[in-house]
Amino acid sequence: MLNLMTKTFANLVTMLNIILGSLSLIYTLNHDYKTAAILILLAVVMDGLDGKVARKLDAESELGKELDSLCDLVSFGVAPAILIYSQVLSLHFIILGILVTLLFIVCGALRLARFNVLNISEYFVGVPITFAGMLMAAISLLAAWINPLIIILLVFALALLMVSNIKVPKVK
Repeated sequence: MLNLMTKTFANLVTMLNIILGSLSLIYTLNHDYKTAAILILLAVVMDGLDGKVARKLDAESELGKELDSLCDLVSFGVAPAILIYSQVLSLHFIILGILVTLLFIVCGALRLARFNVLNISEYFVGVPITFAGMLMAAISLLAAWINPLIIILLVFALALLMVSNIKVPKVK
């Protein structure tokens, strides 16, 4: 019974990640881009905590791993891509903006799927989606001072870096 409770608690922390990412989408729809970006950054904090909580409570599970990836796709793939599209790309690039937005989301999904099947513990292959989503939130907060062309290039580059074969050290 205690094991079930600890796994449930660890999964609740993970679900806070997707709740924050979903709230970010709602704030983006309401054109409150600053709050949407801050919610993504808070989701980064929850994403860092969920693994620590699971390890501390000895509550790691395959379900938790898969749930974490689904939450990450919303919070660090879909939410930041739609935020940047709505805030910047839709105003300057329209079709190209849609394509780059979709590329970011698809590359994020591929990145997470590859992470789940590789099971490499020493390093990440490609830039983690959490890091890419965090950078997108930072770009959003600074968007008023960044040329839209630079922003679309950054989104494109982050998408490709997620599916690259670059070895990124794991910070523990």
